[in-house]
Order: sequence, then C-alpha cells, then structure tokens
Amino acid sequence: MNQLNWLAKLTFTLRAGCGALALAGLMAVPNVAFANETDNKEAAQEAIDSVEPILSYETSYNLIAAIKRYEQIVANGGWEEMTRGSYGLEKGDDRGHVRALRRRLIASGDLEDTGRLSSEFDDELDAALRQFQARHGLQLTGLIDQETYLTLNIPAETKLAQLRLNLERVNQVVGELSTRYIVVNIPAASIEAVENGVVERRHTAIVGRIDRQTPILTSKVHEINFNPYWHVPKSIIRRDIIKYMNQDPEYLTNYRIKIYDANGEELDPQSIDWSTEEAVQYAFRQEPGAENSMGHVKINFHNPHAVYLHDTPQKSLFGQNRRFHSSGCVRVENVDELVSWLLRENETDWSLPSVDAAFDSGERMDVGLEKPVPIITTYITAWANRDGVVSFRNDIYGYDEAGRVDFASN
Repeated sequence: MNQLNWLAKLTFTLRAGCGALALAGLMAVPNVAFANETDNKEAAQEAIDSVEPILSYETSYNLIAAIKRYEQIVANGGWEEMTRGSYGLEKGDDRGHVRALRRRLIASGDLEDTGRLSSEFDDELDAALRQFQARHGLQLTGLIDQETYLTLNIPAETKLAQLRLNLERVNQVVGELSTRYIVVNIPAASIEAVENGVVERRHTAIVGRIDRQTPILTSKVHEINFNPYWHVPKSIIRRDIIKYMNQDPEYLTNYRIKIYDANGEELDPQSIDWSTEEAVQYAFRQEPGAENSMGHVKINFHNPHAVYLHDTPQKSLFGQNRRFHSSGCVRVENVDELVSWLLRENETDWSLPSVDAAFDSGERMDVGLEKPVPIITTYITAWANRDGVVSFRNDIYGYDEAGRVDFASN
C-alpha cells in the first residue's frame, strides 16, 4: 500500500469509530522519573511547546534534521507493529505486551533505551507514552486507546514521507513571511501569533469539517467587529437552516435570526415554504448576543471564500481532540487575547481588559487595524522543534495522500 494511502486509511478509520542537533539525540526523552500523572502530562505538553513558529526557516532546518533521523529509523527496519493484545495497556499493567510497547517507543525516540525491557508499565513508560500522544495531537491519557493504538501502527516510511512533503510546504512560504503574522494550521486546528520569529501566543481552534473545508490562503487582518451581526451564508441556509426549520419551526426565533427580503423588509418565518429552497433567496441575519454564532467578535481579512476568524458560544468544542466542526471559518479559543494582540499597535488602548469590556458591553463596534497583520492558513501535518521533538497530525483533508504542496491556486 502506498505510504500516504496508509495514512489516509488511518484517517478514515478514525472518522469512523535552532541549533545543531546530534541525530542520535533527536526526539529523545530526558531520563527523568515523574512523580504522578499530572507531572507526566505537563512534561509531555512542554516537550511539544516551542517558541519556533510552524512556518519559519528554523522549522525548515528542524524538519531536515528530523528527515535524517527518520531515514535512519527506516534503514533500521522501522518499528514493529503493535498487536491487539496491547490495546488497553496503561500504567500499573505487568505483562508481555508492555515490552513491545517499550520497543516501539524506543524506536521512535520517545523512550530512552536503557538496555532493559521490563514488562512493568511504570511511571517512565507512562511519561513516554504521553509524550507520544502529545506529539500526535492525541488526548494525553497514558492509555493505549483506539486512536493511540492506530497511530502507533503508522509505519515509519509513512512518517518519513510526511516529513518530506511538509518540508516542501514550509519552504514554499517562509521567504514571504513578515515580522508580525498569524498562522492557522488546519490539521492541528491551532493558531500561532508570531512576532520577530517567536510565537507569542498559541490558540486552540476549530476549523472546517471535511465537507466544508477551511481554505488555504494568505491575506491581512484589517478589521475587528465587536458584537457582530451574523449574516448567514446561503450555503448554510440551504444545507442547515432549512433542515432545522423543518425539525423545529421555532428555530429562527430561538436563535434570534431574522429574515429580510430584497427591499430590507423583515419577513415572518411562517410565510416561507420550508419544504422548498425558497428561503435561499432571502437574507438571514442573527442579532448580536449570547446565541450569536460568532460570539462576541469577528476578525476580518479580505479573501474570496467569505471566511474569517471568530468567537463562538460553543466553548466546549475546544476541549475535543478532533476539532473539525465549522463550515470553513475558524473559531478561536481565548479570542479576546488574540484580538488584543492584533490591536496592540493601534494608538487606542486595546489591552485585554479593554477588549473584554467591549465584549461585555454588547455594543456593535468596528475597529480597524492601523497596521494590518498578515494571516496565513496552511496545511502542515508534520513539523519539528529545536529540541528535536517531531509532531504529526492526521491528513484530515487528504492533501498528503494527494501529494499536494502548491496551494497557490487557492
């Protein structure tokens, strides 16, 4: 099976159910015993956190080093496949399958090779497994759950192909980066706010689902809309609102969405035939407020796809592992902090308390950025930091499988 097709198969299965580095030390975990689960989770998260942006010359260098390391792994035969008997392994277990897990994590550099292969699932192994999970964007459970099991069994050859493909993607754009910019990495469903080559803020995001993908683009954030109206796209009227109205005739009323004809006259929802697509010819606008789909703020940048960044009333979605729920736009966790960062160079004070006060006021207000900030939405499924820790994400849109590198047409 083609290496990247293997990764696509994994994705399908889951949908259903700066300095020089010695290659030998790439991705190695410090030989430290952690006191408890909380320590192990924090250490795993710290291992992948880095001030280097995903899009940077430094990441390009780090990827080259990672590729050399994975070439070594492949040349050494890769790693063994975990059997079904390893499913459900967790700290405290003491059986033969634990040895196989140790060999697997040693092969990928998550666990230090001390020359012993104990069958006990101890604290050291728990720390290594949580780092593996962190590197792959999985929940830090310390348990061989379904996603962890499947991810452990992705062949080393597939990982190497991913690294090579993503090096091309990074190199394609790094020469165009400015001093200050934000990056939305779609496969990781995350946002970086970068200045002078350093990540100053990271935000968890929610991006477009597979059938309504967030587009790859480059633009500039030019305006912040506080407490905005939501003008419902016709695609959502057609795909969603008609369906919801057939299920619940009070849906529009409950969510404070009003309908207007071509003359700006408000229409009664009951006057529309919801068994047809009549509704698509009208304008739908949701009022500002707690139910508004954009929450307290919309972050605007010019693009032909009518997408933007925004707040959301559905905060619980940020806690999910697979955050591909939107219709193409990008929802931002702790969006008030990103707004304050974007408006930092305006003469008016837009410190975090000022942004939060604007949210709480409920007042409609548009604020332009006196210095527009570049924004890049990109598709990076593999990257590495200066400590040699290599991160991977699933090929959610199938771009790796298709070998897509040049996104200029988007």
